[in-house]
Amino acid sequence: MKKLFIALLSFAASASFAQTVGKITDPVDWINPLMGTQSKPSLSNGNTYPAIGLPWGMNMWTPQTGKMGDGWAYTYDADKIRGFKQTHQPSPWMNDYAAFSIMPVTGKLRFTDDERASWFSHKAEVSKPYYYSVYLADADVTTEITPTERAAQFRFTFPKTDSSYVVVDALNKGSYIKIIPAERKIIGYTTKYARGPLPKNFKNYFVIYFNKDFKLAKTWSGNKLKDNELELESDHSGAIIGFSTKKGEQVTAKVASSFISFEQADLNLKRELANDGFDATKAKGRAIWNKTLSKIAVEGGSVDQMRTFYSCLYRTLFFPNKLYELDANNKIVHWSPYNGKILPGYMFAGTGFWDTFRALYPFLNLVYPSINKEMQEGLINDYKEGGWLPEWSSPGYANIMVGNNSASVVSDAYIKGLRGYDIQTLWEALKHGANNEGPMEAVGRDGVKYYNELGYVPFDVKKNENAAKTLEYSYDDFTIYQLGRALNKPASEIDIYKKRAMNYKNLFDPASGLMRGKNQDGTFQSPFSPFKWGGAFTEGNSWHYTWSVFQDVDGLAKLMGGHDKFVTKLDSVFSMPPVFDESAYGGVIHEIREMQIANMGQYAHGNQPIQHMIYLYNYGGAPYKTQYWVRETMNRMYKATPDGYCGDEDNGQTSAWYVFSAMGFYPVTPAVDQYVLGAPLFKKVTLTLENGKQVVINAAANSDSNRYVQSLQMNGKPYSKNWISHSGLQKGAVFNFNMSATPNKTRGSNQADFPYSLSTEK
Repeated sequence: MKKLFIALLSFAASASFAQTVGKITDPVDWINPLMGTQSKPSLSNGNTYPAIGLPWGMNMWTPQTGKMGDGWAYTYDADKIRGFKQTHQPSPWMNDYAAFSIMPVTGKLRFTDDERASWFSHKAEVSKPYYYSVYLADADVTTEITPTERAAQFRFTFPKTDSSYVVVDALNKGSYIKIIPAERKIIGYTTKYARGPLPKNFKNYFVIYFNKDFKLAKTWSGNKLKDNELELESDHSGAIIGFSTKKGEQVTAKVASSFISFEQADLNLKRELANDGFDATKAKGRAIWNKTLSKIAVEGGSVDQMRTFYSCLYRTLFFPNKLYELDANNKIVHWSPYNGKILPGYMFAGTGFWDTFRALYPFLNLVYPSINKEMQEGLINDYKEGGWLPEWSSPGYANIMVGNNSASVVSDAYIKGLRGYDIQTLWEALKHGANNEGPMEAVGRDGVKYYNELGYVPFDVKKNENAAKTLEYSYDDFTIYQLGRALNKPASEIDIYKKRAMNYKNLFDPASGLMRGKNQDGTFQSPFSPFKWGGAFTEGNSWHYTWSVFQDVDGLAKLMGGHDKFVTKLDSVFSMPPVFDESAYGGVIHEIREMQIANMGQYAHGNQPIQHMIYLYNYGGAPYKTQYWVRETMNRMYKATPDGYCGDEDNGQTSAWYVFSAMGFYPVTPAVDQYVLGAPLFKKVTLTLENGKQVVINAAANSDSNRYVQSLQMNGKPYSKNWISHSGLQKGAVFNFNMSATPNKTRGSNQADFPYSLSTEK
């Protein structure tokens, strides 16, 4: 017994020294692609699916547990898999486009959605960014997938049977399939999409090559088998090919697709898969992920923190995804979602700027600027081909969300140093979008005539979410002004945008100290409940949107009565109960429920409008409160588990918040050369920039309790400011954070150390 007690003491002692993880060599091994998949329409824990793909690849793959067309393509609590789907889906609310699926079955010829479904278990599932494997119990088949940017390889391990099949489903809304047995080949296209409009010639062409002769080949339409037709065009087309297999026999399939043609799909396959076997493609994918992820190396966190960090980093590297291809002459070309033509140049799709202007695009500008340069060139083509910049592309223009936040995405890229593309055309695009209503509410500026004349979009003129639009337009005008200055545009051209950047003041209600809808005659909307979601606001209430003054936080603080009252107002967000008024929606939307159950008062981290608010303490002289609440949010709201997010992950935005915050800073105001400081999560972070410079962030005493910054040194010298500059990071830097369990309430309290605000600009 005594020996056991000593052994237990020894184990406890060693465990206490093994609480943190040191330097790692293969960050891809720390990712859980199932993070956030335990979601449903009424409550989102991420609304993600296991994305099997390469960074920014044109295609991804995912196991499909939901029925055909269900936006919740894969949910962790499901018992059955219905197929393996090529996907471009940015979120379940946007749903998918250009999808088709592949599914092995055995025994009876089963091809419809329900009949071909097989029971599976997470115990027999391996999910990695570059590889997926699962055992399908009903078929007694193990399916493996490994991807490239526009292609993939499948490997099916069949049992001994003369009835092994692979079902190809080109989905409904118009599809085509053709089986070519002599070439062991299936070709087809799908035209299904969820968000439009799109040109009538929209098609996703696919080719599939197998390594085994077909013993059986049939097409099907809807729920009817076509015995003697190897080619079929119908509303819902599919194919079945069959083999006799030995126990453990592996049948492989090489798959690729194209938005241009079957010939281009073949070219994509040959270029990306060549003569590689399954394992070679898998090894290449793993290497690409490790190289991409290794731009940020973190050390000295717990196992859970390391897993969460790299799982979040993985989510930042998919959207927007490439819509362009390389033709036979290695020229970059794309099918245009605006006019249906095949045109030269870049094109991307699958992101909503309302979400991603906040942190995802600033993150790309810092860590992966070369891909965002391609994205900026894609935006130029969006404008040239469609006449407008998109605000939600999935692909093309989608009529969802508010704001004109393409202005922020364009301006931040240029101000953060991206060059080598036609910024003058983008400048014209920003001015066009800022001064015109678009072809739909979510493109251009809805209510722009009111906004430009009155300085706000009125509440009583049947313009939905008017206060949200006003606040976002005001910030967007600021970013246009910033870009204009960077381009040396004359004051006569840009001063109007500087003036409009102050329009946020028109909605500030001194009585409540909050933003409030205003009528056309200048009176405030009444009755007013700051807890009412929707109405004047977008997926939030006044307590969430009041802080959407990214460009002039100091001006907002002055409206509230000064910095002390501003900090008190920030505190109120966390101290209030999570009450809500859902009457504008006629029911409790999932974003409301996610705030209610989080036990953080009115703070709703599961949605974007308030995610930056924690960092605003830096503008009021209380950065230690930022340090506290950032750590609380990372601890409570994120974990690399199926329920590991606290709302929609939203195309990398909610993940980028975590990645930035874990490094110790955040881009409160995109289009400004500053990041606002929080406190790092890890003992060491090494950020390797594309220019070869490194940013090293040391916080040796960091721990769960030591979350406060006592002092900070930059490049060996004391640093008192509450922000760091992007341009400074580009030169390389070493930060040494002295962390403590008690807050330093004087550091950062001097107004000279506050971050940028337009009204205090010198």
